[in-house]
Amino acid sequence: MFSAWNRRDRPPEEGAAAELQVFSVDKTFFSSLKGILLETELDFLRCLSAIIIFLVVSFAAVTSREGAAIAAFVFGIILVSVFAYDAFKIYWTEMAPRAAQGTQQ
Repeated sequence: MFSAWNRRDRPPEEGAAAELQVFSVDKTFFSSLKGILLETELDFLRCLSAIIIFLVVSFAAVTSREGAAIAAFVFGIILVSVFAYDAFKIYWTEMAPRAAQGTQQ
């Protein structure tokens, strides 16, 4: 990672491409095992956070007892089930086999 000290010591580069170089992504990291695990964990955390958010919003919406609020509650519960299924599939296809391999070694 670049720090302010490293940028200050280098000669100034020119053009917009030089400014965008700081935001470049190392594609070899995402193809390595550590990058794949990071992507899997972030996918799993995305599902879990969506489940929590939709549950809270659904139960908050149903407290008003109006027709639209009940429809929002039903839609939220359907989305929670979809995200729960996605988290289940991510866990069993990508995370559980790696955990089992680690305990066998």
